[in-house]
Amino acid sequence: MLTEIFYKLGELMGLGLKAEQLGILEMSARAVYAYVPLVAVARLGHRRLLDRTTAFDIILGILLGSIASRAITGNAPFYPAIAACAALVAMHGVFAATAFRSAIFSLLVKGRAELLIRDGEPNSSALRKTHVADHDIDEALRLHGLVNRDDVALAHLERNGQISIVRKRQTPRVVDVAVSQGVQTVRFESA
Repeated sequence: MLTEIFYKLGELMGLGLKAEQLGILEMSARAVYAYVPLVAVARLGHRRLLDRTTAFDIILGILLGSIASRAITGNAPFYPAIAACAALVAMHGVFAATAFRSAIFSLLVKGRAELLIRDGEPNSSALRKTHVADHDIDEALRLHGLVNRDDVALAHLERNGQISIVRKRQTPRVVDVAVSQGVQTVRFESA
């Protein structure tokens, strides 16, 4: 019974046909049928599997897309291509687990954050090394609600390519003092 089902699915997907012989029905059937195991494969991976985090994760996404598309278009054998996707996800899991346990391996695979600004002062060598231009810093400041670099305690180019910013602590200043019915009210403003 199960063999018959797989045989019918194989016929529907045109598994015996060459890529140039596939029609709309076969290609559509391959896409639908590939979707289910690929969702299962992705779910077996970590939640960050296809998140845009590091080059390590992005490369996996590109490879999965490439291999899966070849299975759907008939340019690669269907089941071996799906198995190759599963093998990549398993290898990604092993790499991620190893990187979690080993700082050295994590550094090799994922890289490290680069300090770009400390206490409002740019780190020229890090900016040059990472190819982060002044307008990139200005954009990151705006995205974090800042206008002035002097308000930055730390800015890093993170491993995922984003610039993170930690604001300097601002000392609150008194802007208004009022006394009404024996109650003193002090209003502060922090920049």
